[in-house]
Amino acid sequence: MTVPVAGKAYFGYGSNLWREQMALRCPASPFVGVGRLRGYRWFINRRGYANIKETGVDTDEVWGLVYQLVPADEARLDKNEGVPHAYRKRMIPVEFSAANQTTAETVTTSRDMLVYIDSKRTSENHRPKDEYVHRLNSGIDDALYEGVPPSYVDHVLRKYIPTEEDVEAGLMGFMEGLSD
Repeated sequence: MTVPVAGKAYFGYGSNLWREQMALRCPASPFVGVGRLRGYRWFINRRGYANIKETGVDTDEVWGLVYQLVPADEARLDKNEGVPHAYRKRMIPVEFSAANQTTAETVTTSRDMLVYIDSKRTSENHRPKDEYVHRLNSGIDDALYEGVPPSYVDHVLRKYIPTEEDVEAGLMGFMEGLSD
């Protein structure tokens, strides 16, 4: 029998896709499933980090991992995310599929979740910080393992984030259209 954890559902869509990073940042907040946020678009902002913005277009979607965030871990995450200067916190309805579902596309419910959004830096097409590429690639591996659709990774995240192999081979040409 699983004992429910108190706290808020948190939707991580950037480097917090990386479960090891989340375990270090928020050790008492377990991974609980996969989420999809419709009507939003994912991008790298001018700071060089992941951000999302509302588009209102139902075909735009952001996929992420969901954690049950206890209050003490939420306070730690606020510091890591630079609240309120870099990101602000919002409660937004996110479609949710519990962990161990056959596929994340079998979303079972929708619930309000804590989402960090930078509403000041919303211009798109910026390069990621060099240190961020590894963390996001680790998160992409975890997200794919948990059931985030490969097509989302290929068409959205890979627009900004080169694979580790591409970085090692110096194949960064696709980033020429991105701003520093």
